Amino acid sequence: MDLEFIGIDPNTGGEGSPTAWVDRQSADLVIQGVKAEEVLETLISGTEWVEGHMVGIPEHETVIRIPARMVPILRKACDVAEERAELR
Repeated sequence: MDLEFIGIDPNTGGEGSPTAWVDRQSADLVIQGVKAEEVLETLISGTEWVEGHMVGIPEHETVIRIPARMVPILRKACDVAEERAELR
């Protein structure tokens, strides 16, 4: 797997921080973020967001928070991913 680093939370304090990469082969976005708090996970996992869709968070998925200040980084990551996908 070959990742292209896109950006890190500009307010990082040198510890684990929300970060965005693009997988150069698949063009998938790879996001590191703060694990959502329990109350948010409960809300998300207990709500039918799309009619007829499974309720809950599958074991292989998680909910993360990305700070709004990272929107420009995520936009860039989306642009890079889209360009990579078009090249495939």
